[in-house]
Amino acid sequence: MGFFASILAWGQRKTIINKCKELIERFDGQPAEFIRNHQDSDLKRLLGFKHRTFNDTDLLYFVSFLHFHYAHFESLEDAFLRDKDLLTAGFSMERSLIEFKKYFFSLPDFPVRTRKHVSSPQSKSSCKRLNMYLRWMVRKDDNGVDFGLWDRIYAQDLICPCDVHVERVARKFGLIAIDKVSWNMANELTDALKTFDPMDPVKYDFALFGMGVEGEY
Repeated sequence: MGFFASILAWGQRKTIINKCKELIERFDGQPAEFIRNHQDSDLKRLLGFKHRTFNDTDLLYFVSFLHFHYAHFESLEDAFLRDKDLLTAGFSMERSLIEFKKYFFSLPDFPVRTRKHVSSPQSKSSCKRLNMYLRWMVRKDDNGVDFGLWDRIYAQDLICPCDVHVERVARKFGLIAIDKVSWNMANELTDALKTFDPMDPVKYDFALFGMGVEGEY
């Protein structure tokens, strides 16, 4: 469900939470079970779901891909480790996200419209939502901010999720010089944060985002 929550994470916070709750209800309260073991007839309950530009066509493909993936792998972490060189020759988040999108849309007859909901560094996107999801799944946090369920990708490899709130605060602090939210800017910010903690640079994301949302900067 965390993957869906990250994909739906744009707009007002209250709306995002409500849409996530609605999706859980449509999954009969058991998202993982539904995705792994649903019958075709069960998919009717997903029809009519919509959040901004994400609609039931997109949702059905997401469920189809995840069903396919979990038939072959135990964890979605494997989807971000498709290139075996990522484990043997040094991890590259840029390469990981590029390969993830290719894999995600590797099923036949995927809806072209759905591609816009999964970002990639190849299009110079900051990949905010994917980076946020990876932060949740990789970072181990005693304060309950992140879950840290995965163990093959490391916190030092994460890229800071960047949106207009984080960008504004980071610029005020002199952490970035690139003038547009992009993959390069996300890397620039992450490199700056590594000067404070090279092993866990994205731990500062929550504070930067919070100050931006609250209008402190």
